[in-house]
Amino acid sequence: MPSTEDAIRAKRKLTNRLIAAHDAARLRPHMTEDVIVIVGDGSLIEGVDAVIAAFAGQFADKTFVAYVRTTETVEIADDGQRASETGRWVGRWTGGLEMRGVYMAAWRESRGQWLLERELYITLQG
Repeated sequence: MPSTEDAIRAKRKLTNRLIAAHDAARLRPHMTEDVIVIVGDGSLIEGVDAVIAAFAGQFADKTFVAYVRTTETVEIADDGQRASETGRWVGRWTGGLEMRGVYMAAWRESRGQWLLERELYITLQG
């Protein structure tokens, strides 16, 4: 059985692949119903339906390629029920447009699965 850190890192890689495939619907099972995302410009997206709709809208942009989030650290809460992930992200569009920054995510364990419950993205370049 993988460690909690390995499980979270694997989930991040999987969600990166789903974003690259422009498959918004398959992102849903990896988030809590009450997920909150603060995107790079500071806008707030609340709830899994709104997050999935935002991804679907992004995927409708024919120039959008992908967002890649690269995990740097994972820390597990003492009770093993929550975890913190930090890292760097890059967004790419055709024509060479890129945006970059840092992120932090809160994960929650639910029935043996790690689900995203909060994400904060800060755009530093682009």
